[in-house]
Amino acid sequence: MSDDRPHGEIPAEGFATRMVQVGRAPLRQHGFVNPPTHRGSTVLFPSSRAMRAAGPDGPITYGTQGGPTHQALAAAVAEIEGGTRALILSSGLAAIAVPMMAFLKAGDHCLVPDSAYGPSRRLADGLLRGWGIETTYYDPIVDERGMSELLRPNTRVVLTESPGSHTFELQDIPAIARAVHAAAAPDRPRARILMDNTWGIHHFQPFRHGVDVSIQALTKYVGGHADVLLGSVTVVDEADWVPIRNAYTALGQVAGADDCSLALRGLRTMATRLRAQGAAGLEIARWLETRPEVLRVLHPALPSHPQHALWQRDFTGTCSLFGVVLQPHYSEDDLYALIDGLHHFGIGASWGGYESLALATTGGITRTVPGERLGGPAFRLHIGLEDPADLRADLAAGLDRLPR
Repeated sequence: MSDDRPHGEIPAEGFATRMVQVGRAPLRQHGFVNPPTHRGSTVLFPSSRAMRAAGPDGPITYGTQGGPTHQALAAAVAEIEGGTRALILSSGLAAIAVPMMAFLKAGDHCLVPDSAYGPSRRLADGLLRGWGIETTYYDPIVDERGMSELLRPNTRVVLTESPGSHTFELQDIPAIARAVHAAAAPDRPRARILMDNTWGIHHFQPFRHGVDVSIQALTKYVGGHADVLLGSVTVVDEADWVPIRNAYTALGQVAGADDCSLALRGLRTMATRLRAQGAAGLEIARWLETRPEVLRVLHPALPSHPQHALWQRDFTGTCSLFGVVLQPHYSEDDLYALIDGLHHFGIGASWGGYESLALATTGGITRTVPGERLGGPAFRLHIGLEDPADLRADLAAGLDRLPR
């Protein structure tokens, strides 16, 4: 535990132990187990000179820089990601937007996977395009040579998302990183590799695989209770930290202290929840593969997944979000009837909480790069903490109701 109590140094190797202990120091907080929630805008100083001397990485001068509660959560996120510094932002989308804005300017080029989170596409096609920044959407399963061919002299950002949040393609992040790093030249700024690592959480260590900036929607498993909107940006290099911190400050993208407190509370049980939900999700995914109504199950931990070998190589576990594709003779109306008839699954767009969710993805996926399509109407499942037998029975009844 991180506090002033004298004891021998016993390193915490287990993820669950680190999540319980990181970001709190009870003996420095009157013995209370949880860190206090610091809400505030104005910060007082003992003198004008002391306030003037406070720099961007020094004492907090105003609430838009966050506060001790934000710092506790940032320390925990950096621990999860294997980074050195983290920022806490108001949403997962803000955590994508801020580093993109930090590294891109008019005349630059960025690469975005064709499987990217929908709001990332809206950001690229809207604000970034309006500011004179060009985006190329690329095949998410691009190899090292293919990525090298996509890079331009003015490419400044390569966004990655592995797996894609609707179609679940895994990206070969080390191959992408090798291509991007090999293209660096003394006469131009290097491109930064940004990764949305929300699915990987701690099962994928981005900085060990060449990523420059890791992004997470803390709304998901870190919060864990469907009651916060938060995002994080984590780095290992000071050269990446400075522009991101400056963009964060300029945009005023600070999160609320109460949301940070809720995320810290969720963090303490995340390892246990993630373990239980990941196992239940894989159990249900395997069962769904046996159903005749199902064409494919899109789960990277299944041997049937096209990039399963990448999952085995790069990931240490799985979360509980995956996709299901019905046989092609079913209609979109059949898909909606299946989802609407489920009892234990809410219909909603988020995931990572304690509750199970179902979401129709057919009709909501934008793809512009030619390639293989899913082959039938599709939906996404998030498996919560309900009894897996109850969830399986609910899905079985729904599949049984489909027309024969």
